[in-house]
Amino acid sequence: AHRKQHKKLCKQRVAELKDERLYSQGHERPEGEFCSICTLPIPLRTDAHSAYTICCLKRICHGCDVAAKKRGMNDCPFCRTTYPKNHADALAMIQTRVEKKDPTAIHFLGHKYFFGQLGLQKDVRRAVELWTEAAELGSVDAYYYLGVTHRRGDVVQEDKTKGLQYYKKAAMQGHVESR
Repeated sequence: AHRKQHKKLCKQRVAELKDERLYSQGHERPEGEFCSICTLPIPLRTDAHSAYTICCLKRICHGCDVAAKKRGMNDCPFCRTTYPKNHADALAMIQTRVEKKDPTAIHFLGHKYFFGQLGLQKDVRRAVELWTEAAELGSVDAYYYLGVTHRRGDVVQEDKTKGLQYYKKAAMQGHVESR
């Protein structure tokens, strides 16, 4: 009788610690949610208020982008590289960073495959593979998109439990939308 009671109390404490770990971490926004130029936090939904530059894959807020254009700067406002003229050049720039195992670049390329952008054929399986690799290398956004994909059952078998695990990993690293 004592063992059953002890086992029940242990399970309760494990659940409490898990919740404590989940809700005590990730209160700071990740580095990628700040503009690389003005260093201000980008308002949420970050993808609606900012964009990645193709050359260096830095997130730039729309305000800094507009300010650079007003000053006549048509190159990347962060690294000053000339923007690519076509999809093939853009993919070559991204691929160079992917080969160097840049988690942001790998996640970005996965996003392009998922939506069939930059002249790529839409390939959700390839996107999931790339997001998995990016997550293993530390991309918080990749964890979030893996959660979305598993929750919805996009190409991968629908697995709400696995999706929730990915959401938790992203939330613990500061991803706001996964909370």
